[in-house]
Amino acid sequence: MNTPPLSRPTKIDPIRRELLKNALVTIADNALVMVVRTARSANVKNSMDFSAAICDGEGRLVGQGMSVPVHLGAMMPALRGCLDYFGDDIQPGDVLASNDPYSGCSHLNDIFTFKPIYADGVRVGFIGLILHHTDLGGRVPGGNAADSNEIFEEGLRIPPSKLVERGTPNTTLMRVIEFNSRVPQRVLGDLAAQLAALNQAERDMNKLLESWTADSYQAYTDDLIDYGEELTRASIRKLPDGEVEFVEWNDDDGVHEGPCKIHVRLTKRDDEIICDFSGSPPQSGGAVHCNYAFTASCAYAAIRTLLDEAVPTNAGMYRPITVIAPEGTIVSAKFPAALGSRGQIGYRIRSIMLGVLAELTRDRMPAGPGGSEFGIAAAGLDQEGKRFLHLEFHNNTGNGGGPVHDGQDAGPNCIGNIANVPVELVEADNPIRIEEYAFLPDTGGAGRLRGALGVVRQYRFLVPDVLVQVRSDRFKTRAWGFKGGEGGAHARAFLNPGTPHCEALPSKFIRVFGAGDVFRAEMAGSGGYGRAVEREPERVLQDVLQGKVTSEHARSAYRVVITEQLQVDEAATRALRAG
Repeated sequence: MNTPPLSRPTKIDPIRRELLKNALVTIADNALVMVVRTARSANVKNSMDFSAAICDGEGRLVGQGMSVPVHLGAMMPALRGCLDYFGDDIQPGDVLASNDPYSGCSHLNDIFTFKPIYADGVRVGFIGLILHHTDLGGRVPGGNAADSNEIFEEGLRIPPSKLVERGTPNTTLMRVIEFNSRVPQRVLGDLAAQLAALNQAERDMNKLLESWTADSYQAYTDDLIDYGEELTRASIRKLPDGEVEFVEWNDDDGVHEGPCKIHVRLTKRDDEIICDFSGSPPQSGGAVHCNYAFTASCAYAAIRTLLDEAVPTNAGMYRPITVIAPEGTIVSAKFPAALGSRGQIGYRIRSIMLGVLAELTRDRMPAGPGGSEFGIAAAGLDQEGKRFLHLEFHNNTGNGGGPVHDGQDAGPNCIGNIANVPVELVEADNPIRIEEYAFLPDTGGAGRLRGALGVVRQYRFLVPDVLVQVRSDRFKTRAWGFKGGEGGAHARAFLNPGTPHCEALPSKFIRVFGAGDVFRAEMAGSGGYGRAVEREPERVLQDVLQGKVTSEHARSAYRVVITEQLQVDEAATRALRAG
């Protein structure tokens, strides 16, 4: 039995507010489940490169689903771009859509969609969904080429538009999308899944709103945002005050040799944090750039890892955090810069934010996360002459060691949350054979708490003329260690390894592979935490027994002597560590 609608309350009931908060999160989560059940592409169904959120009628975030954290800080700017364009011209049954980074979105593959929600004839909210779509045209399949110089090279740019108007699909826009994709059925299928999830969330929201008047619901969402700010400020106060800085390096910007320096200065005073990226270099070409919205989103996601779990992730959480990223820099590119590889530089922004937070807190954060921020698009014709396009983003190397345990081997980046595409599905959908998918011994940064191991993914192409575009990093710099821990191993890549024609490949490239050619991607290991000689010899032995560390590496990195019988030589170890 439904409870009667409330008029605008004079006092907020904290229990009812908590129930509303959880209901909004559940609605967003259910939308994501609908996407998984109905989408067509592996990147969406398996990697789960999508996010959902509930916003209020003004476009402020009030609830989010369990999705990609760095997407959600861009949800409000993308919605704001639509609201600024359409103004009052938004009606029940509309679905707003955009993928334009210069209208608040992130890069062209990410199509943001928003459906308005009404109560008592008043717009009280929006449901937001973002999906990374496989291909929207451009000069290279998949649209993530690192060496594009202008956004016009990267594919179809959708300004704030109505994908559905008063319940009627915009068939013209749908046909434009269809005719600008190399795999239109997959893209249209994912877009249909996106719309189905919006419709389901609308039904769920309408059911929820049966117990609310527009005034009462708006009062509670206003208070929920204020409550989020209050809890965020209280959580920030627990962190030490201070001013710290950190420097990280990206291999390149996609077209120049590099490496590219990224600098952040973090100031924490009382209940506020300022993240200043002013020391970062100017944009200079290529597609390895972020716009401001994505840089800020990465910063928010990193800081969120230090806040109390009770803090609701909504617009109130952002209020005490200021992100400074001057326009025209690598972290805030200006029009018409290409942004297709913004995901890779986004990983570096995340790692530099984790580093500066580690410097601030000293004992709360692990060492640097590894992974090569690896993305691959492989396209061509299969054995039957049909077009295929394999798109995959893989950064499941795991976090650095510490502060209380080793890095989780093969775990996701803590603020990435993207899953891997299973080998069997890659092979079932494409003329590709995955010959190796494994841990790489000795690649985790040595330390009292070991960094997660690097991972190898090795592809054999079974047909000729496969155009392969790779976007990765960490070939020139390593994931940083902390408190005396060693950095993780570099990433590497090879063409036809183990043959006389083996060729070392750069971190970013576009080239054609022939039938039988092999591409090997070795992803970077994560950093270690604490001095390696402080690691208990028995834990080193367990790593040796599990194949994660070789006996030679145990001796050179940890100064632990392992006998041929796979036991610790305690006397030799004591002597080696004392030397």
